[in-house]
Amino acid sequence: AMLRRLAPRFLRATPRRGIASLGFTSIAKRWKDLAPATQVRALCVPSGAAEYNKLYPEKSSDGFLRLGNVAPDFSADTTQGPMDSFHDWIGDSWAILFSHPADFTPVCTTEIGRVALKHDWLAERNCKIATLSVDPVDSHNTWLEDVVAHCENNIKIDFPIIADPDRKISVAYNMFDPGNLDDDGLPLTIRAVFIIGPDKKIKLILNYPASVGRNMDEICRCVEALQLSAKESIATPANWPNNHESIGMKGSVFILPTVTPEDAKEHFPDHKTCEVPSGKEYLRLAPLESLGKN
Repeated sequence: AMLRRLAPRFLRATPRRGIASLGFTSIAKRWKDLAPATQVRALCVPSGAAEYNKLYPEKSSDGFLRLGNVAPDFSADTTQGPMDSFHDWIGDSWAILFSHPADFTPVCTTEIGRVALKHDWLAERNCKIATLSVDPVDSHNTWLEDVVAHCENNIKIDFPIIADPDRKISVAYNMFDPGNLDDDGLPLTIRAVFIIGPDKKIKLILNYPASVGRNMDEICRCVEALQLSAKESIATPANWPNNHESIGMKGSVFILPTVTPEDAKEHFPDHKTCEVPSGKEYLRLAPLESLGKN
């Protein structure tokens, strides 16, 4: 059903010179410079991001959260005071919800410190942060003193730590089986990451075991890629922005499969279609530096 909705044939364009050599920092800066002029670009590509997002249903048929579903709303106590509505707290921003198994655990302590170091970078990109564990607020506040003391970068915790002692939020976000709620000792949540858009829909889900800490640089890369996709109707290749260097198009991006040949020609005139043995014209690369020109 998904394939039937994708454009079956794509336009082959004349190759153009791409990005010669840009690192992630340079590409991020370039995108930040372009962003104000491209806020409505996705709306200008009729077959682009809006159409692509329709491939993901807003509601789950079996109660299990999936990409594209509306994130469950909730109220909770936090280290920054009561949160009456998670959706209202998000507002018109992007948001990341991190879960932690428990306070006073070694991996979680380092993760909170690394998240704090990324706070300003994310704030510049209109992305809020909230973390959650099953302990109460008083425990969070005491634990945060350890977090600050352990991190060598003189950090500040400028985001809320949510208390979920009854595990209701954790159950709503499928962080563990609700059937385990009655087990002795109460179960701990997995390490989960939810990136949520301004439309309150889940854009990305990552789950980690308790023994593996998260890579905050990768999570920030995902935020950058998701925002770029939403605004520009593109998809980022594997290892972006360190991709396609061998053909002189390092940092280039793919045009979304739903974008028709006509829209591709109009809105991505500098794109290049990669030749492959199948003869299918679906690998349509656009230089990052060309985005926002049309």
